Formats: sequence, C-alpha cells, structure tokens
Amino acid sequence: MKTDYKSIIVELAPPVCTIRICHPKRAGGHMHWDLGAVFSDLRGEDSVRVIVLTGEKPDIFSVGPTTQEYDDNVPDLTTGHMTPMNDPHRNWRTFTGLVRCHEAMAAIEKPIIAKINGENIAFGSSVMFSSDLIYARDDARIGDNHLGMGEMAPYGPRWGMVPGDGGAALAPLYFSPPLAKEYLMLGKTWTGRELAEMHLINGAVPADQLDAVVNDVVARLLKRPAYALAWTKRVTNRLLVDQLNRALDAGVGYEMTTFLQIERGGWRENFDL
Repeated sequence: MKTDYKSIIVELAPPVCTIRICHPKRAGGHMHWDLGAVFSDLRGEDSVRVIVLTGEKPDIFSVGPTTQEYDDNVPDLTTGHMTPMNDPHRNWRTFTGLVRCHEAMAAIEKPIIAKINGENIAFGSSVMFSSDLIYARDDARIGDNHLGMGEMAPYGPRWGMVPGDGGAALAPLYFSPPLAKEYLMLGKTWTGRELAEMHLINGAVPADQLDAVVNDVVARLLKRPAYALAWTKRVTNRLLVDQLNRALDAGVGYEMTTFLQIERGGWRENFDL
C-alpha cells in the first residue's frame, strides 16, 4: 500500500501501523485527504490488525491553521498557490477529504487508537472522536475552534464557522447536550485529564507514560482473536455510522456555506477577493 504521503507519516510494522500527523503541514500535503486515503487503504491490508494515530511532534497531535494564517491568504495544500479560504478547489479537497476520513475510520474493521500526545485543536479533535480508543497526555489541550473566534490562541479564525468537519456530528455522542453545545458554540477546551475524569476518553497520563500505556493496549488488543475483534468493532460502530449518516453531510454543507459567505459577513475585509 502507499506510504509516501505529504501530511502524514505512515509506519508499517505489521501487525501494527502507526500514523503520525505532521505539523507544520508539509508542502503539497492535505491532511483531510491523506487520512481518508490511508484508512481506506489500510482496510484491505490484512497484515495490519491495530492502528495507532498520533502526532509527529512530541507536543502536538494536530492543530489547524493559526489565527494569522486565517487572516491572510494561505497556500493551497495541493497546488502550493496562495488562495483565499473560500477557494472552491481548496474546499473540494478539504470537505470531500474529511467525509472520506470519517467514513473510512468508521468502516475499517481494525481498532484505531488515538494517542493524543499534545495540543489537539480543530479537525484533530474530530478525528479523535472517530477513533475507537483514546488515550491522552493529561495536560493536552483539546477543543474545536470553529466558533472559537480567535480565543484559542494561536489557532483558529477570528470569525465563526459551522463545526462541520465532524465536530457537530460526533460531539453529541460523547458530551451531554449542554456540554456539547458549550464545546462547539463557545469553543470550550478541556485537558486530557478533564476528559478522562468525565469518562469521555479512556485515559490520561503524564507525557512520559503515554507510550507505555498505548503500547500495553496494543499488546492486549493483539491477544484477541483477529476476526472476533474486527467484527466486534463493526457491530459496536453501528451507532457511529448512523450518526455520521445523519449529521456529517449536513455539517459539511453548512460549513462550506460559511466559507462562501466570508466576505458577505464582513469577517475578511483584508482579503483581496
């Protein structure tokens, strides 16, 4: 299978595959698209039984563009050309990629462990909630910045977007309705420790213990019979699949509408649109 992606590093060491999200994003890479592609490919890779998803840098799992990058024209992650955020080609790659990513993560029979090794803001937090097991640094900051209004420094736009990258679809599966709305509407962040104490993730430990904890979980999963483990994921993910079917496309559509109305809302007056 392909392993030479631009925005992620794929380490095949059967029966385990480790995927590392790159930061800053590498030239020509597109994380949404690449994650959708690699999870689709891994579904047919019988030598791999468990997938670990983490960040390339020791203190960042995944973060979106900085506030300054949102304020300026940004390089298109496919062509490298400077484009505004509402460029149709850019949005096609972003939004079709994120739909493919969540659908592939839900469909793949192999357990996906999210190892949250640091800051996890924006799309990364939605990818975390699409994973099967979640372990985090206890001090990792986790949040959705679509409506953060620039308050999640240094990441996120000063203007508001619909959290259509999976956040609005997935957060209600984890949080109570009032907390889901606080997370999405007010851009509230939690630490890994807080989410573990709320029983929303599997565990949170100091940074120097995270590798050992995840390695132990991988070993325990590999002791289970492959087919029984795979089918157990398929059955227990029916709720997740149903939720994505109900809400993901709607969220994507509304977020794309937000981008199309950037200049109409007066948020991007410094853009040469």
